Amino acid sequence: MNSIAQQYDCLLIDLDGTVYRGRRATEGAVDALAEVHSRKLFVTNNASRSADEVAEHLRELGFPATGDDVVTSAQSAARLLAGQLPPGSKVLIVGTEALANEVTAVGLRPVRRHDDDPVAVVQGLSLTVGWPELAEAALAIREGALWVAANVDPTLPTERGLLPGNGSLVAALRTATGAQPQVAGKPAPQLMKDAVGRGDFRAPLVIGDRLDTDIEGANAAGLPSLMVLTGVNSARDAVYAQPAHRPTYIGHDLRCLRQDPTLLAVAPQPGWQLRVADRSVTVSANGEQRGDDLSVVRAVANAVWNAQFDGRSFSIEAGDEQARGALCHWSLMHGD
Repeated sequence: MNSIAQQYDCLLIDLDGTVYRGRRATEGAVDALAEVHSRKLFVTNNASRSADEVAEHLRELGFPATGDDVVTSAQSAARLLAGQLPPGSKVLIVGTEALANEVTAVGLRPVRRHDDDPVAVVQGLSLTVGWPELAEAALAIREGALWVAANVDPTLPTERGLLPGNGSLVAALRTATGAQPQVAGKPAPQLMKDAVGRGDFRAPLVIGDRLDTDIEGANAAGLPSLMVLTGVNSARDAVYAQPAHRPTYIGHDLRCLRQDPTLLAVAPQPGWQLRVADRSVTVSANGEQRGDDLSVVRAVANAVWNAQFDGRSFSIEAGDEQARGALCHWSLMHGD
């Protein structure tokens, strides 16, 4: 049996909520990734740290990594700016020095004040950004400065729970200015394209926990994706996801990289029979289930997505007690 990790020659792996939560690795992640022989690139929407700093954090948690293994939204934001501005242009930084250094690396000049006459604003997560920094950016954006956001994640997964992400601060500037930023990170395809461009890869796979960034970003870039349940979104979220947010595979955590890809795929699953009516999906047990307890989730997601309910309400119902128990475990029953 070939594992899913063996089927793809490059894994584009999200960090926050997938590899770690704050300063804790997700369960089994260190050993699971150590067994993978494909190229591993850690692709993060978090622009607060440099690639080398991210790699150092990974090593502290037990993952062997260097800066060359890390692709950040700060790097992609800087490239996005450089593609639209003359060399030496002033860019107002709302974020960390790591973001400013990426802007410098592409030949642009970072500044911190509106009075410095910036022609662009770049915004990335910083845990110390406050009203003064947002005010400087608002003035520049209102005067027509190009605005690039490293990402628009509303939350940041940590060991303490979900905390405000860069998207929450972007929303403040959007409200204050009425403008919309260009987005470098996921779900925009630029970050994924930059990552794939690091080598000559024939079969990349995106791995992440968020449907609205990791999975949507994979779909936008035309890449297959594996959703893991260690971060923001749940199995129920996947079943009810809109088309842009639908993953190719669903697994518990990074340990699923050892599993057969045919069992991880959102597709009909051995042991489950599904009947789709006008506005309902009925699930019944049908013989011995293979794989893990997410098999029912993958089978139901496949049926729901192919039913094309087109925004109409529908119910998921159990045809027997075994199916009821499996559906209730993942809160998939109508009204759960």
